[in-house]
Amino acid sequence: MNDSSPVPAAPVLDVWCELQCPDCRSALDDLRALRARYGDRLELRLRHFPLEKHRHAFAAAQAAEEAWEQGRGWQYVEAVLERVEELDRAGEPFLVEVARELGLDAEEFDTALIDGRHILVVDADQAEGRAIGVTGTPTYVIGGERLDGGKSQEGLRERVEEIADRLLAERRA
Repeated sequence: MNDSSPVPAAPVLDVWCELQCPDCRSALDDLRALRARYGDRLELRLRHFPLEKHRHAFAAAQAAEEAWEQGRGWQYVEAVLERVEELDRAGEPFLVEVARELGLDAEEFDTALIDGRHILVVDADQAEGRAIGVTGTPTYVIGGERLDGGKSQEGLRERVEEIADRLLAERRA
């Protein structure tokens, strides 16, 4: 008998993040470890939640979307988060410079920041985050559970792994 039922999609971990946020930079090691442990068995999605207190966060979210469009989203996000202080000081020119350093089309980044082509994606993420109770970054959502990393990163990766492992076991059952 041919079972043509579709294979369920990988469990999703939404990470509500802001690229000018020092707490999100602290979460980088956890995100790298989760990506290394699960690979494509867990869909890790960066969701934008720019905070008003960081004046370059909205532009950084748009730049990250352009990086995804050019095929290097995670590399770009990590590069910007690792240098939060430079983003604080230099703003949008820094975002374009990081794109250039990564071999991306920096002129296209500059144009995307001017023409606002990614604003709707960022606005939609932010609105969805507010609707589900996100108030700060990073915030993780997996298996219907919201985990607030803005208060403390302590034990969060382990909790995400517990939930991911349970969801993956349920898929196999």
